[in-house]
Amino acid sequence: MARADPPRTGRLARGTITGLAAARIGIAQLGHRVRTPSAQAQADHEAALGRILFGALGQLRGSALKVSQLLSMHPGLLPDGVRQELARAHHQAPPLNRALVGRVFRQAFGQEPEALFDHFEPTAFAAASLGQVHRAQLAGHGTVAVKVQYPGIAATIASDMQLMRAALRALAHTDMPLPAPTVVDSVMNEIETTLLREVDYLQEAEQLRWFAQHAAMAGVVMAQPIASHTRVQVLTQQYLPGQHLQAWLATQPTQAQRDQAGQHLWDWFMHCIFVLGRVHADPHPGNFLFAPDATVGVLDFGCTRDLSSRFLGHVSQAWAALLLPAADPQRDVAVLRAYQGLGLVRADLTQHTYSTELAPALADMQAWQVEPLTQPVFDFGTKTPPPLTAAKHQRVLGQHLSQVPGEMPAFERMWMGLMHLLTGLGARVRTHNCPVLLHCTIPRNHQA
Repeated sequence: MARADPPRTGRLARGTITGLAAARIGIAQLGHRVRTPSAQAQADHEAALGRILFGALGQLRGSALKVSQLLSMHPGLLPDGVRQELARAHHQAPPLNRALVGRVFRQAFGQEPEALFDHFEPTAFAAASLGQVHRAQLAGHGTVAVKVQYPGIAATIASDMQLMRAALRALAHTDMPLPAPTVVDSVMNEIETTLLREVDYLQEAEQLRWFAQHAAMAGVVMAQPIASHTRVQVLTQQYLPGQHLQAWLATQPTQAQRDQAGQHLWDWFMHCIFVLGRVHADPHPGNFLFAPDATVGVLDFGCTRDLSSRFLGHVSQAWAALLLPAADPQRDVAVLRAYQGLGLVRADLTQHTYSTELAPALADMQAWQVEPLTQPVFDFGTKTPPPLTAAKHQRVLGQHLSQVPGEMPAFERMWMGLMHLLTGLGARVRTHNCPVLLHCTIPRNHQA
């Protein structure tokens, strides 16, 4: 595998890459207009635009690939063809060469890693969101995991976000059905805030300590940080044994073991969401380890999010309403009230407009979101994949969605990641312990 060089931090170099991407988007749009319209032609066009964006982000490196990952996990923001291309960033993790690892340690500690640890493996054994992870031996702690941040990452965030906004503006000048600029801006602002927190490993160490103290549950383990060997760009923590999802599944665990691991994940996330109001907001499979006894280890707490009681109340109201029969007249009324409470749609959006225009555009995604709550024990082996949003529905969403609440992008990433994990496990999970079902009822006196 090729080794990673430092990201290009020069404003001119990075601006040139983005400018060329914007020009290529324009050229691709002109070519698309002369083709015979068809669903396949539109899908091919979306994929082509996604490849242009991904190619530019890949050249930028730095925080740009992380931006690509986060954007790909927002199904309502970008057309599906674009989003699927950006999702490739989850598999891009070129390792740092030995000289760059040494540079990070000299900047953080004033010495080489070999002087800090009894033994330090120079070759990384895992990739993190914005860095890579090495095994080491430390007196008094045994085997530890040392996360080393890619050099120059923090310096590129502000410029990367400006450049990505420029690229999305170029995309908005095509016939791609994008949400209103205020919606895109709110998501991009949340992503920038997330990245700025994620490059501070001292902040991640604090989150590790907080979750280990407040979110400890049977069947779920979290590593403790080692403060003496942690700095902003280096995080040393206990080494958690276990295998990533696909490797664990290759050992052919029984259905009972998969069910147990899935139940641990479900119970832990429900507790974090509805009891603690704070979630791990980057739950892709690489952040979880599975032990032979189905214990789940949770990694990478750089991306967490507090969820306000107000936000959770409106989400619970919307989901509880979506579980009502489709013919129930209170269903759309309660969902609209909840969305207006969240600020997702305008306060003056009428019930008729919601029911006739917005509800049909949202129906598939809403059904996908609440599907696990429709049965006391849900078999994730039968879970439907995230729905693709038709271009006509994407345009309706762009017309009526007014903003995205600050907590919403992280919540959506968390829910999509959890669904992906449980589906990969093929677990059968008792889902009716969800507080949405236990505590939230729909008032029956609303008037349309």
